[in-house]
Amino acid sequence: MKWKEVRELFPDQFVLVNIIHYHEEDNKKIVDEVAPIRTVSEQDVNKEFFQVEPGHFVYHTSNQDFVIHLRKDPLMRVRRNTDEN
Repeated sequence: MKWKEVRELFPDQFVLVNIIHYHEEDNKKIVDEVAPIRTVSEQDVNKEFFQVEPGHFVYHTSNQDFVIHLRKDPLMRVRRNTDEN
């Protein structure tokens, strides 16, 4: 199902979806096709967001496009200076 169709079926709601097809542009994953699983209440959205299975995603239908921004270096190491002068 196209994201536009999901937006029409579930207006202004968080939806748990299975990502079926996407393509990448620059540092973005543009989702083309999804399979909606269920809506998610605003009270449960944070819990659901961090507990989703691989390939699943929670997204709000107020977003016209389904875009996931990719981070190439998700972990940044900070080196502490331990030398005391």
